[in-house]
Amino acid sequence: MKLIMSPPSPFARKARVLLRETGLIDRVEEVQVATTPLESAPEILAANPLGKIPALIREDGPAIYDSRVITRYLDDIADTNLYPKVSLYEILTLEATAEAVMEACIGLTYDARFRPDMNAPEWTEAQWSKAERAIAAINTRWMSHLKGPLNMAQIAVSCALAYVDLRHDNRNWRHGNETLATWQADFEARDSMQATKA
Repeated sequence: MKLIMSPPSPFARKARVLLRETGLIDRVEEVQVATTPLESAPEILAANPLGKIPALIREDGPAIYDSRVITRYLDDIADTNLYPKVSLYEILTLEATAEAVMEACIGLTYDARFRPDMNAPEWTEAQWSKAERAIAAINTRWMSHLKGPLNMAQIAVSCALAYVDLRHDNRNWRHGNETLATWQADFEARDSMQATKA
């Protein structure tokens, strides 16, 4: 199998961390592409008509895409129970919350890089507010789900927060979210996170 990805992408990083945590890294080749919202790489367009990364090219079926689809698929193959049934809907909700942080922050990044002529401070702050509220909610409501055996919510949250650090470190998300910040420092030290750092 081949994972079409770009190292800075937090969505791709989720899958890349999972590959290392589950021992699937020897079964999936990571194919790095350079792609932008204005010009999608041909490799990703061949796998995903939306032109978004990541996409997983399989040998026994069509390519699949959307990071949550890919991570569920890879977790099934590895049989590692990163989506435990006992707390499945909580894990999925927390993963969706982490992805909302990713989406808002990637939107901010794209606006600055590809639409500087449309600078609208109120729009920028509204997008950051989404990420800020989601981060605060994780800190106040979801910390119990970030403890215990490894699950996909933990990976998703850590990848989201690492992306905020990568592209929007001036936002100081740790202020007021000290419990989450401490958790992130510990989780980021994992070998899988260090190996996938952009």
